[in-house]
Amino acid sequence: MFNAITHSQIYVLDQDEALDFYVGTLGLEVGADVDLGFMRWLTVSVPGHPERQILLERPGPPAMSEETAQQVRELVAKGAMGGSLIFSTDDCHGTYKTLRDRGVEFTEEPTERPYGIDCGLRDPFGNSIRFTQPKT
Repeated sequence: MFNAITHSQIYVLDQDEALDFYVGTLGLEVGADVDLGFMRWLTVSVPGHPERQILLERPGPPAMSEETAQQVRELVAKGAMGGSLIFSTDDCHGTYKTLRDRGVEFTEEPTERPYGIDCGLRDPFGNSIRFTQPKT
């Protein structure tokens, strides 16, 4: 049957702003940035791991009608779409400091958990992002 997850998707309201945040601020790398005519296929991935990409998709046709897309954009703007990403890091405190120094606003500072240390933030569109330093 299946042997990998290759792509995940989150909605963003502005793909250029998303590119700046995910690549310029978080340090991910562009996997693909292709104008398909009917949509822009924009993916990012953790550096050195192109086998798992995140599609930064702007709600709209052809996947949905313009009316539905507008409703989705309103939900995204409220942070109510439930998009979520979880990354791992070798140094949660160090990553937190680096991103805080880059102006990222956090929803939760690094916290000890039974599984390791993690913290939370939201992207400019309201999607939840966490990163975790797993217990060794």
